[in-house]
Amino acid sequence: MSESNRSKDAIGVEAREAQAVAAGDHAGHEAHAHAHGAGAACCGHDHARAPADARAAAAPGRAIQWTRRDPARQAELALAAAPERADACCSGEAHSHEHDHAHAGHDDAGHDHAAHGSHGHAVDDHAGHDHSNHDHAGHGHAAHNHADHDHDHDHAANSHDHGADCCAPAALTLAPLPGTERLADGQERSAFRIMQMDCPTEETLIRKKLGGMASVATLEFNLMQRMLTVVHTPGAADSVAAAIRTLGMTPELAGAADAKAGGAIAEPAKPVWPLVAAGVAALASEAVTWAGLPTWAAALLALASVAVCGLTTYRKGWIAIRNGNLNINALMSIAVTGAMLIGQWPEAAMVMVLFTIAELIEAKSLDRARNAIQGLMRLAPDTATVRQPDGSWASVAAAEVALGAIVRVRPGERIGLDGELVEGRSSVNQAPITGESLPIEKAPGDAVFAGTINESGSFDYRVTAVASNTTLARIIHAVEEAQGAKAPTQRFVDRFARVYTPIVFAIALLVAVVPPLLLGGSWHDWVYRALVLLVIACPCALVISTPVTIVSGLAAAARRGILVKGGVYLEEGRKLGWLALDKTGTLTHGKPVRTDVEVLADDLEPQRIAFMAASLASRSDHPVSQAIATAALAERGSAGAPFAEVEGFEALPGRGVRGSIDGAAYWLGNRRLAVELGRASVALDERVAALESKGRTVVMLIDVTRVLGLFAVADTVKQTSREAIEQLHALGIRTAMLTGDNAHTAAAIAREVGIDDARGNQLPEDKLAAVVELSGQGRAVGMVGDGINDAPALARADIGFAMGAMGTDTAIETADVALMDDDLRKIPAFVRLSRATHRVLVQNIGFALVVKAVFLGLTVAGLGTMWMAVFADAGASLIVVGNGLRLLRASR
Repeated sequence: MSESNRSKDAIGVEAREAQAVAAGDHAGHEAHAHAHGAGAACCGHDHARAPADARAAAAPGRAIQWTRRDPARQAELALAAAPERADACCSGEAHSHEHDHAHAGHDDAGHDHAAHGSHGHAVDDHAGHDHSNHDHAGHGHAAHNHADHDHDHDHAANSHDHGADCCAPAALTLAPLPGTERLADGQERSAFRIMQMDCPTEETLIRKKLGGMASVATLEFNLMQRMLTVVHTPGAADSVAAAIRTLGMTPELAGAADAKAGGAIAEPAKPVWPLVAAGVAALASEAVTWAGLPTWAAALLALASVAVCGLTTYRKGWIAIRNGNLNINALMSIAVTGAMLIGQWPEAAMVMVLFTIAELIEAKSLDRARNAIQGLMRLAPDTATVRQPDGSWASVAAAEVALGAIVRVRPGERIGLDGELVEGRSSVNQAPITGESLPIEKAPGDAVFAGTINESGSFDYRVTAVASNTTLARIIHAVEEAQGAKAPTQRFVDRFARVYTPIVFAIALLVAVVPPLLLGGSWHDWVYRALVLLVIACPCALVISTPVTIVSGLAAAARRGILVKGGVYLEEGRKLGWLALDKTGTLTHGKPVRTDVEVLADDLEPQRIAFMAASLASRSDHPVSQAIATAALAERGSAGAPFAEVEGFEALPGRGVRGSIDGAAYWLGNRRLAVELGRASVALDERVAALESKGRTVVMLIDVTRVLGLFAVADTVKQTSREAIEQLHALGIRTAMLTGDNAHTAAAIAREVGIDDARGNQLPEDKLAAVVELSGQGRAVGMVGDGINDAPALARADIGFAMGAMGTDTAIETADVALMDDDLRKIPAFVRLSRATHRVLVQNIGFALVVKAVFLGLTVAGLGTMWMAVFADAGASLIVVGNGLRLLRASR
């Protein structure tokens, strides 16, 4: 076999695996594709309302990983998978809607969803990572339980606790992450909760300690949730935990910690008096020195002050030095010890007290960023009013409500779980999830979501997702995962910090030794200057500035109904130069109506032609097909059978469908299909063009000899689409519409909305080529798509957007940016937030660097003091944290 054929064969295998999973084969779970009629094939396409699993699919025992390192490979695989799943659309539009029905009772916690939470767009490649903690509606996918985070900060002598109010209510407690689980490759993955791991200092220490262990394969840190995920050889979890304990930290396997906690943890508040006593002793030491009293008195007071508030810092510093790490604790320990050795007793004590206070305030400030999604966690109520077997109603903890239970909601109450309304009517404010403030009318059969507010009326609904698997819970989980992924700027800052601290430490040694030895300077003065340099050698403000800003930006986006899957996309959004969009359901409402019927066969009754076309169309979920079927059904009323039975139904990708009615073969499709069948003519083209010039989508019914009739369908443009395009243009972003619909309709919609570049008759490979062409202009390209046919273009685009993700597992888990409703205006809002985040990052990094540079200069000139350096370092940290938190305030 030639290399090229071997390559194509491999792609075919992978594509078929992607197809299998996208169709619902989740390692043995059958997600039944919803189809009208007898088959899943449809006149339009198999409809998936989000970037489909072909972008990130995993077959049993094998994973297909979309990686940004080879965009062409992504697109090639997606393109190979797309035609097999994309049933032809009558209108020719590459539009895919997959309806996967959840299977509530299936426990899939061990299932390998390697490609589901991140299709590899970030620089960090997580291929092979078993994302079993992703929630799939109805499946028992375990997730993090964040209700038991007590958030203990052991920065110095005074730890602090949040109390129960900082954690998730029981109703929204996510399913516990399994402590240790076996991966497909035979290795194990363990998730540890480490309460002492709350800033980059601890991450660096742990990374250095575990990175040298042969049994450890990969490490993933989520400082905001204090979670460490380790992929290791079988049975190595205990040795990993033991190694962490040698660093003075207490790791607990996530499952064990959750079981022990059983809910929110609130440690007793640490007493403040030791810090107060230390401060008094430090001030007393300073007063003794000013009064000219014996030095031993000042020394005793200083030693007492350092002992009361600095032992924790010394312990952490010793552990860091022992492990070859110069973190802030090590540097402060060296600086304070040096100050005492040269007789600067009052200053040594005051520096330690100020450092402890600064660490405490900084930790409190960091908690605001760490709990930025706290508001989301509190949206769902703790209890729900559930109908009992005897017909009575009782208040039950939301976490204990089972699938299928009937829950009653009164006016003004928040809805506790996802469900389907079965009795009553009301209007529901879905702003907590979608960001849209206008209430949505709800009637029996409509979906309701946890965390939303019942405005008026009382209704009953049937629970369709348990508390740990609601849309709100999945959003929170996705944001938490995004918090743990480092953005490009954060990775750069971390690399810079690893170089900066050793360099400044080396400069401090030179300052302490060289002037006295070579220039005859005073040892006391130059050693003191070196100690000041040690205080400012740790780049705390610089390191903290990026994660706080990114996390605040992610939380601000979530509050607006925009789910960003990582800091990399939040940073990339500001670079968008082109946005490519699908038409149906994106720019338009996606609910077209039949507008025209033209009969071309004089020997057949119009009703007969409409009946046969509707019979074929009824087999599809595509909006165009449904418009034809709905119109015919309305015309027939209760007279006769609604549709004829179609035999041998088959989808023709990108062209239409065919089937037999009463033994005769018929086709329903677009002009491309008519040309293929040899039924096209000049007269037919003129009639089709006349309809298309009005913005209509035209499909035709064809038999074995001729075209029997034309059916024109029109969709209406959303007003929000016009506004969104205007806002995008104001931001300097150009727009392109890529639709499988005909060129005339594409042009008409583009004129109405204001699209810069409209391209019709786009097959999956055409959309891919368009994105590649736009990318060649040197600016980032975003793609708004909703199905498997958009998968190649979505994979190639720099950012993939999914719309209407509320309640859609696939969109929440696979899209780079998921908009929780169909409001396209959220994309320019995302771009503005991205640019604001970038501005704050630049401000924070610039400010931190300037402060360091100024104090380096002051210190070398002999003008800086240790307490000034502590104030500068702590003050800079607090300022950058506060600046980053501005993004949260702006989202309200």
